Amino acid sequence: MSNLEASLRAGIRDIPDFPSLGIVFKDITPLLGNAPLFRGATDAMAKAWRNEHIDRVVAIESRGFLFGAPMAQALGVGFVPMRKRGKLPFRTCREEYALEYGTDSLEIHEDAIESGATVLIVDDVLATGGTAAAACRLVERLGGKVAGCSFLIALTFLPGLKALAGRRVDAMLRYDS
Repeated sequence: MSNLEASLRAGIRDIPDFPSLGIVFKDITPLLGNAPLFRGATDAMAKAWRNEHIDRVVAIESRGFLFGAPMAQALGVGFVPMRKRGKLPFRTCREEYALEYGTDSLEIHEDAIESGATVLIVDDVLATGGTAAAACRLVERLGGKVAGCSFLIALTFLPGLKALAGRRVDAMLRYDS
């Protein structure tokens, strides 16, 4: 384990039974409150994509914004917010995805991705993969090419990696349970 990985793990606290019984929530707020650690995380996440030709970073609401915006700056590319339904002011494209009970949707401005643009999808945590897979479909529907997905944390005991099979997926930290 690298020094950065050990420091990142120390900066994340487990909150049992949040938001519901049986869930162990990975609380990243201590990491965010530590400026050198937060910068170390976003710099390392961006570094993994520096040799790719990325045109845009698309980050998923809301914690994805925390990592996506500084990554876009580090990569010298534009940042695009992908939000829940009804939160963007201009004309949007929408993609629905399944939840355990019901559906949800993501939206992006219809002019946010130029046809042929290479896009990096960013979020804080990969769990079931439904949100990230929907983000990929939405970018591709707009004519973008998804280079891959970047996460601070991948919960490998959940099906997120399977939902993104065939795509490059990077995560700073992996939790197997």
